[in-house]
Amino acid sequence: MELPPELLHQAHYWMRLARALDDRGTFLHKQSKIVGGYFSQIGHEAVSVGAALALGPNDVAAPMHRDLGAYLARGIHPRRILSQYLGRVDGVSRGRDANMHGMGDLNYGIVGFISHLPASIGVMCGMAHAIALKGEPRVALAFFGDGSSSQGLSHEVMNWASVFQLPLVLICENNQYAYSTPLDRQMHIEHIADRAAGYAMPGVIVEGNNFCAVHTATVEAVARARSGGGPTLIECKTMRMRGHAIHDNMAYVPKELLGAWERRDPIRHLEDHMRDRGLLDDSKLAELLARIEQELDEAQAFAENSPYPEAGTVIEGVFA
Repeated sequence: MELPPELLHQAHYWMRLARALDDRGTFLHKQSKIVGGYFSQIGHEAVSVGAALALGPNDVAAPMHRDLGAYLARGIHPRRILSQYLGRVDGVSRGRDANMHGMGDLNYGIVGFISHLPASIGVMCGMAHAIALKGEPRVALAFFGDGSSSQGLSHEVMNWASVFQLPLVLICENNQYAYSTPLDRQMHIEHIADRAAGYAMPGVIVEGNNFCAVHTATVEAVARARSGGGPTLIECKTMRMRGHAIHDNMAYVPKELLGAWERRDPIRHLEDHMRDRGLLDDSKLAELLARIEQELDEAQAFAENSPYPEAGTVIEGVFA
């Protein structure tokens, strides 16, 4: 079934905005305006946007450091994200951090991710259980990576969610490397989704660079969870196109592997699909890119004019 044109245009905007915002962040880091690390999400746009657009406004999600598109699609404005990067008071964490950490805002149903992976999925399992106990028609969705899938907590979460049939959707972003550890050095099965069978839950494998595939699978999983059908594990096969963080040159990744995945770029995949359906041409694309650049110029100006937090306030809103 073909997805509606309005949805494809919406997804195209968010994916292009995420890519451009990622590039803008890299540029600002090279100018030494971003203190500390910087994490690129290039290659993950279809996963983050495809999953986020499958949720309802009252659902909750826990995106991570490669899910910039999910933060945007759920409602966090680029000016707040750039202010976050620059450590300013108008950032999501009000200057308490200077990267994706702490970028949670429950007004948009977003739970800030926890750096010690896969801790976030444990939190979301708890939220899903609270939703179930309250009898609310809501769903919790958590993102995690292939490296996290090999840690014990991910198995505990799948077991718990299955036993109590919780409204939880687990999006595993299999980008082939857990920092520098390739997948075949951390697991001896072909697919991460195969693990779902051990917990009597559906395990779905999708092409993570295909927005339509990710979105369709997530819509089905969300509907199942909302109707009381329990959790689902969705494995999105993709590739991290830049290093673990900006300091990482990815020397451990074979160039031919990167080249193969570059030809499967998620934005190009969506744009080719939209062109085939007569929904996109060069003129419309140029107009969209110009609009996004103007939006980011305004967001950057806003962020650079935002003040740093007052020293006496830095412990406010911080829990130890």
